[in-house]
Amino acid sequence: QVQLQQSGPGLVKPSQTLSLTCTVSGGSITANYLRWIWIRQPPGKGLECIGYIDYSDSTSYSPFFKSRTSISRDTSRNQFTLQLSSVTPEDTAEYYCARGNIMVINTPAVFDIWGQGTQVTVSS
Repeated sequence: QVQLQQSGPGLVKPSQTLSLTCTVSGGSITANYLRWIWIRQPPGKGLECIGYIDYSDSTSYSPFFKSRTSISRDTSRNQFTLQLSSVTPEDTAEYYCARGNIMVINTPAVFDIWGQGTQVTVSS
C-alpha cells in the first residue's frame, strides 16, 4: 500500500527556511493523475493548503504562500519537498504531506493518504 513518511526539523529559527521532505513508498510520485500536497494546521486553527506538485512536475501554490513557498520533487528518491522561506512564529504549525487526485478539487476532505505530520515550531 502507498505510505507517506515525513522528515525534517521540528524547530526553525525566525527568518530561516523551513524544509520538510515526504518520502512515498508503495507507489510512484510520477503515477498518472496524482498530486502531492503540503498542508498545515496552526494551533487552534483549521487546515491550510500550502500547495502541491503533480505527476507531471507542475506546481501550484495558495496565494497566501506563493511568494515564499517552493515545492519540488526528486523522482529518483520518490520524494517531494516543501521549502517555506522567511518564517516567523506565525508559521508554527503541524505540517502534513498528502496525496490527492488531479481530477478532484484540491481540498483536504478528499485527500486519501496522509503523512504522519510534523510539528514545526518557529522560535529563536
